Amino acid sequence: MPRIVLSPQEPFSLDQTLGCGQVFRWNRFPDGSWIGVVGDRVIRCRQKGSVLTFNGADETFIRHYFSLDLDLPTILASIDVDPFIQTAIEQCRGLRLVRQPAWECLCSYICATNSNIPMIRRRIASLAETFGDEIEKGETKLFSFPHPSRITCIDDSNALAACKLGYRQPYILSTARDAAAQKDWAITIAAMPYEAARTQIMKFSGIGPKAADCVLLFAFQKYDAFPVDVWIRRMMRENYLTTLSQDGALSDREYNEILIFARKHFGKYCGIAQEYLYAAREGSKT
Repeated sequence: MPRIVLSPQEPFSLDQTLGCGQVFRWNRFPDGSWIGVVGDRVIRCRQKGSVLTFNGADETFIRHYFSLDLDLPTILASIDVDPFIQTAIEQCRGLRLVRQPAWECLCSYICATNSNIPMIRRRIASLAETFGDEIEKGETKLFSFPHPSRITCIDDSNALAACKLGYRQPYILSTARDAAAQKDWAITIAAMPYEAARTQIMKFSGIGPKAADCVLLFAFQKYDAFPVDVWIRRMMRENYLTTLSQDGALSDREYNEILIFARKHFGKYCGIAQEYLYAAREGSKT
């Protein structure tokens, strides 16, 4: 298998990166290898120390997808501004944000609303199996994620209902129609600064502030996005903003208060700080 030998200046943890909850179509096997679908590629990866082996894509694609071109040590140094984030960095060093395909990422975070990771994974897998192309046969079949036109052109509405999306079903259908009609939507959003991009992406059905920030962070590398859910609010309240409410629905006012604080406190890479804080919390539960 092709391989990349990572230098000491290229910290990378495949397990942290693929296991932290930012992507939903990768599976880890007992031997430590990972298999995932990215676009129409089936990619297999395994890391032993500083050696990353892979197949299904070339080195250029792998380096881009896993953001190995980013100067992670410098970024981590810039967000390492207090003991709490320092602990998260120490626990998760080598975690990198993957560059996700925009359309799949958009659908993923519509599916992610008010849900847990196993359910998100099942919904996305069902959409791929129902509307995507089979790209690997065998004991476990693997499917590409469907183009939005595949979802909008269905003749039988029961096919989408079978994906068990719940109240998200009309959001997926409406967003697929809009994405199919606006063929350059991703190019347009990529060229916008954060605030304008956030406003634009929230025009899609089912995309609220948190989903918008997740898509901007993971698909568009808007590193000044800072997704906030109830768990991030709790961490921020316990460690930074003691006046935040402890429970109940997250208000727009609190969301914006956290976002403004995070951008001032962690700087232009606050989105990477968020992922380290979130991943460290998930790791502490295992």
